[in-house]
Amino acid sequence: MRIETVLNKCLKFKYFVIKRTRFSEKGDAIIFEFIPRKNSKPICSKCKFSSPGYDTLPIRKFQFIPIWGFFIYFEYAMRRVKCSRCNKILVEKVPWASGKDNLTYVFACFLASWAKEMAWKTVAYRFNTSWQTVHKSVKIVVNYGLKHRTINNVTAIGIDEVQYHKGHNYMTLVYQIDKGCRRLLWVGKNRTKKTLRRFFADMWNIDRHFRKNIRVVCTDMWKAYLHVIKEKVPNAINVLDKFHIMQKMGKALDQVRASESKRLKKEGKEVVLKNSRWCFLKRKFNLTKSQKGKLKELVDLNLSIVKAYILKEQFHKFWNYISPTWAGKFLDNWCELVQESKLEPMIKITTMLQKHRHLILNYFIAKKEFNSGIVEGLNRKVNLTVRKAFGYRSFNVMTTALYHQLGHLPEPAFKHEFW
Repeated sequence: MRIETVLNKCLKFKYFVIKRTRFSEKGDAIIFEFIPRKNSKPICSKCKFSSPGYDTLPIRKFQFIPIWGFFIYFEYAMRRVKCSRCNKILVEKVPWASGKDNLTYVFACFLASWAKEMAWKTVAYRFNTSWQTVHKSVKIVVNYGLKHRTINNVTAIGIDEVQYHKGHNYMTLVYQIDKGCRRLLWVGKNRTKKTLRRFFADMWNIDRHFRKNIRVVCTDMWKAYLHVIKEKVPNAINVLDKFHIMQKMGKALDQVRASESKRLKKEGKEVVLKNSRWCFLKRKFNLTKSQKGKLKELVDLNLSIVKAYILKEQFHKFWNYISPTWAGKFLDNWCELVQESKLEPMIKITTMLQKHRHLILNYFIAKKEFNSGIVEGLNRKVNLTVRKAFGYRSFNVMTTALYHQLGHLPEPAFKHEFW
């Protein structure tokens, strides 16, 4: 069996045949020489219709998947066509590559599939190529996927920001969080109103009914996001991020503990609250044995931090309700208890909760199907993707990597899968 037969079995190129196969001068590569099939007309790369030939360009090489330690190249002299439809002279379309790319589609998809599993630098080393080639391959696959993906089945989205560089460098991430389909839809620089408006504009260019299909939006309490959501999808249920609400409560609890610690230090009793921070911030089932003992000692003392801790633990019952009406009554009663405690940091939390009361109760209206855990889980994958590469210098390169890992994008199909 000849090597040409093997290649034809894997990939059958219509209108093209292999003239001959040879080793390169250095002996490190196998070169397949392609020629057009007899009496076949070249196809215009723009309109995809056959047209009469105009002239032939110099021979070009296209890189294919390496095998047995040899580089593999396709060698072909591209023809130019005189297209009457486009009224231009254009280069012909070939089935193994596009435009001026020197990578075949198959090799690009092969490298991109490995780039999902390993760092790009490692992929480049394993297959004896460059980091730039791997990046180019991933970009080809991502561009194909973004062009052919469908968004008409999106009814629930999650919006959050993630810091990607030191300082106040944030990117806005929008996910589809429908049951059975959770993927990255869009990445934008910064976390402003303009950024989120650009997301809705980009989706409108793909599907003009996208906004009408949205039923649920899960976000945190960032004002820019809340404003744009109300503007663009006013009929959608905006579910506030449960994680951020409890995070703010934890910060308030820590402020009470810090002020209590200062007071006790002045009185010469600073040992009382020493090493007690996580005793109050953790849930009971996450406490260690020593932390449980420390907490039991502190609860017996009449301290402000103990009052704040008890209020925090009581609030966790809020998430167990099913009816939004009863959940709202519990929230109002809890806020009254906090007002009576006269703990300033906790009172600020009640102000925040009452301000966003109707958005918080949307969690129950949405039947608890959507919460911050989904979005935070996807954010974790974003951080792992960036960490695997030890960070990206370019925002555009990072965007490509995130779409590739989390976008669940369609990929080109071939006659044979190369693994």
